[in-house]
Amino acid sequence: MAGELEGSKSLSGLLSGLAQEAFHGHQGITEELLRSQLYPEVSLEEFRPFLAKMRGILKSIASADMDFNQLEAFLTAQTKKQGGITSDQAAVISKFWKSHKTKIRESLMNQSRWDSGLRGLSWRIDGKSQSRHSAQIHTPVAIMELEIGKSGQNQDQFRLWIKRTALCLKDKQASNLKGKYSLVFNLHNSGAPGWHSR
Repeated sequence: MAGELEGSKSLSGLLSGLAQEAFHGHQGITEELLRSQLYPEVSLEEFRPFLAKMRGILKSIASADMDFNQLEAFLTAQTKKQGGITSDQAAVISKFWKSHKTKIRESLMNQSRWDSGLRGLSWRIDGKSQSRHSAQIHTPVAIMELEIGKSGQNQDQFRLWIKRTALCLKDKQASNLKGKYSLVFNLHNSGAPGWHSR
């Protein structure tokens, strides 16, 4: 069986399948599918320990987010361990990690986020050009646009219009807001409102 599990093309395919299942959420990749497509001559009883070993190695490498020096040291240790991997298998694993590290890392980062986050923020100050009341024309209005969502998923967009009177807060109200929100409103002597990130 050892010779049958040495093929670099099959091992590369196995690692890709394990990565798709473990890190990219493809549920249709099963033990039987991997064996029948990549190692059809190997029995399921012989294939299971090999699959478990490769799954464990790949998860160890990914969870430690190994750089290439750490990877080489780890794989060298695995080749010297009894029941470990061969140097040919180590070379295939190293090549696989070098070409897939970024995508696996991004996938793990996205999976680790529980809630939506702020994906984008833009703001500007506009002057009203139309109004029912002529006194409101050319008064400044702050427009803030927020994009909220998870990476790779649909994002919600919110647009806020804030009138000058709402921006002219009393000192006490401004200090209360400063403690609650990450945006601080600054009022300039000229009356032009602006805000800065903490």
